[in-house]
Amino acid sequence: MGFNCGIVGLPNVGKSTLFNALTATIQAEAANYPFCTIDANTGRALVPDERLDTIAGLVKSAQIVPTALEFVDIAGLVRGAAKGEGLGNQFLGHIRSVDAICHVLRCFEDDNITHVEGDVDPVRDAETVETELLLADLESMEKRIEPVIKKARGGEKDAKAELPLMEAVLAALRDGKAARSVDVAGEDKDRFRGLQLLTAKPILYICNTDEESAATGNVFSAQVAEMAATKGAAHVIISAAIESEVSQLDDRQDQQAFLEELGLGETGLTRVIRAGYGLLDLLTYFTAGPKETRAWTVPVGATAPQAAGVIHTDFERGFIRAETIGYKDFVAHGGEQGAKDAGRMRQEGRDYIVADGDIMLFRFNV
Repeated sequence: MGFNCGIVGLPNVGKSTLFNALTATIQAEAANYPFCTIDANTGRALVPDERLDTIAGLVKSAQIVPTALEFVDIAGLVRGAAKGEGLGNQFLGHIRSVDAICHVLRCFEDDNITHVEGDVDPVRDAETVETELLLADLESMEKRIEPVIKKARGGEKDAKAELPLMEAVLAALRDGKAARSVDVAGEDKDRFRGLQLLTAKPILYICNTDEESAATGNVFSAQVAEMAATKGAAHVIISAAIESEVSQLDDRQDQQAFLEELGLGETGLTRVIRAGYGLLDLLTYFTAGPKETRAWTVPVGATAPQAAGVIHTDFERGFIRAETIGYKDFVAHGGEQGAKDAGRMRQEGRDYIVADGDIMLFRFNV
């Protein structure tokens, strides 16, 4: 499964610097002027997972293949984007295609970097972006609900089933609330996803601080934390400048030493990934053998056949069973054979729900 996350925010908040650091590329030009990112740049970042090295060491794999996250660096938004101001139409178009939103907020003072609003206020900036997304959703829903009302009055079954959900969403939007605030259950979940609303996407607030505040945060990041809590959203604190420096170091030990000097135990990428997994309800399972140890990403609640399908559709179509060992058991018993001898290998069928850290071998027939 792909993890596709759009990096959004006002111009000059550090989006492209963060994108470059996360993907360790120079695809996006980081410059001190609005709209330096004209097209949506896409990059893939490998997901660090210490369990991969441990598993590979036990089975003596020739290759380690981490899973990857896809990040999309989207052009900066300004007030009036919902009406097409600035690069609003491009912004809204790109954001519709991502699974989740990483909203970068400027949480640092720097007279050398222009702020489009004149001063630093991350809560105001967040509201600016979210208001534009809400207005775009509101306009969309007001246009779409009219024909559904007419069809429902005419007795059309699908329209009658869809209308209550659309009315609930529209009421929330008119009240200034994001679509994600609407309580959706049962069959309405698929209908809700089908509306493809911008404010329905899960959101992660990224507080981009100065280097000195990367470990503890500052007054600006504290404001974001309070705002995120009221919205039931997650937030992380990073310094895009630090991430940029770390990305230039090839050696892991050098990276760790550099981070420790700054009072940091891990990179911002790791924190973003961890929060992102929670944001989209994802988990990781592994396949392991002499050729390679590989990490795979599936949604929480995925069944064994669905997990097999991530590797190849034939695996899901012809699924017979999954030979499964939990990560802790795999390590405690020195690998597959030890776990098998200890009776810790399980034969799981079609209804098995994959657990994070499972080491799996699929049996199939097509």
